[in-house]
This record gives sequence, structure tokens and C-alpha cells, in this order.
Amino acid sequence: MAREKLAQAKADAAKRGQLPRREPRRRAAGGPRRENGDPQLFGRAIADLLADRGWERPAKVGAVFGRWVEIVGPDLAAHTKPESFDDGEVLIAADSTAWATQVRLLARTLVRRLNEELGDGTVTKVKVRGPQTAPRPSGGLRVTGRRGPRDTYG
Repeated sequence: MAREKLAQAKADAAKRGQLPRREPRRRAAGGPRRENGDPQLFGRAIADLLADRGWERPAKVGAVFGRWVEIVGPDLAAHTKPESFDDGEVLIAADSTAWATQVRLLARTLVRRLNEELGDGTVTKVKVRGPQTAPRPSGGLRVTGRRGPRDTYG
């Protein structure tokens, strides 16, 4: 019964001049056209949103900051943290003066490694900030001429 109906539909289409195609349809060179309401793949939608808003570079920088342990290694990552990226300059906070000095010595290597992740020329400088201490307490219990517990040895 179904075969008879299919044959009848083909015959009716042939009378109207609407024969079915024999060769497969080709896709357009730019891929399939998508109407505004049609669903699309999630990854593609996010990539389009980032491109439309100009958020591609900040998203890449955020991804690098999120994968800091993988990029610099667990030893360095345990004592340092990237804080900001502005105009090619990465600000890194170290938890001690010794680690701040170590990061300053590794600055060239860090710039090269970060440019591998973000694209050549994205990072131009690494700025390192040592530990931040609280303001010195005021009052009568002070030793004059001494800095007190400012350094991080011990």
C-alpha cells in the first residue's frame, strides 16, 4: 500500500514538473545557512559571542590564569598568583620576597611561555609584587630605627 502511494506521489510530482533530485544536495561554500531562530552548536555560539563583543583576548587571558598551575608548574604556582593583565603587562603576586625575586629572574621565560599560550607579542612584560604587609601599628611599644617583622625569612 505504501509503495503504491509513493509511486502515485512521484507520478503527480512528475506531472507538475517537480521531480525528485537524483544527485545529493551540495552545501554552500560557507557551510549551512542558519536562520536567526535555528539552534546551533554551543561551542560555536560562544565563539560567535566572544568575537561579536570583542572578548576573545580577555577570555584567553582568563583561561591562562585558570590554568596557572599547568603553565608555570606546581612549585612556582604554589607561591605565586597572576593578578591582572593590562596593555601587555602581567602582574604577578608572590607570597614572599624570595619567591618574588625568583619570578623576577624567570621573567623572560614567563613572557615566552605566556606568549606561547596567548599568541606572539601579547605579553611584553612581567611585573612582580611581593608580599603585602599591614600598616605599622602606632603606639608606645615600638623600637625606633628597626623595621620589625617586614621580611619573610623564618
